[in-house]
Amino acid sequence: MRRSEERAISVVPRPVLALLAMALALQIAWQALQPKPGARADTLQEPPPGAVLRVVSLGEPIALAQWLTLYLQAFDNQPGVSIPFLELDYPRVIRWLESILALDPVGQYPLMMASQLYGQVPDERKQRLMMDFVHREFLRDPDRRWRWLAHSAIMAKHRLKDMPLALRYAEDITRHARDASNWARQMRIFILEDLGERESATVLLGGLLASGEVTDDKEIHFLTQRLDELKNAGKSSPPSKN
Repeated sequence: MRRSEERAISVVPRPVLALLAMALALQIAWQALQPKPGARADTLQEPPPGAVLRVVSLGEPIALAQWLTLYLQAFDNQPGVSIPFLELDYPRVIRWLESILALDPVGQYPLMMASQLYGQVPDERKQRLMMDFVHREFLRDPDRRWRWLAHSAIMAKHRLKDMPLALRYAEDITRHARDASNWARQMRIFILEDLGERESATVLLGGLLASGEVTDDKEIHFLTQRLDELKNAGKSSPPSKN
């Protein structure tokens, strides 16, 4: 067999080499100028209808609720992209949280996400949306969900400066949550005494952990970490005046 002959690059005309080099440079520049693929906050789709979720759960609604929780919680942090909570469609996020609670009414994690994550954004309208959601869900099951309305009461007073709303939440705990701890049922006293935000939050979280009513390991770890942060902040700043 005859070996195919190859021409040396030196015999290629210089104009042709120049065109090839220019084409390569243009290709590299074009690729460099292309926007990197990334996630967009508005790509969060509507949750499937409840009837569909019940069918898909195959008789294991709690397992599906946990999977949906992981999906929603991870949505803001996709590979190579971080989506601030502030940019999310909050009414749609609330519909996801409602769907998760419908599958697992005893679960507390969606309410913790609403109050401790999505409710912390520097946007009063979105804070109120999450507080309203927590309040609605509290009224469906006060004896299990009072702790999250207690947190919303603190938020309403110190973040929104809305004393009537904070007092309304605190009074609803006293009125509806018969199994709530004494410290929560007396929260309206803390609000009326106008304690500082750090002091109020420390009392709230400390009482919640001391009550022994929180049994989920992840939730205990999260709340303990928050309590330590509040205590450390208190040591480094002068006490507030009542």
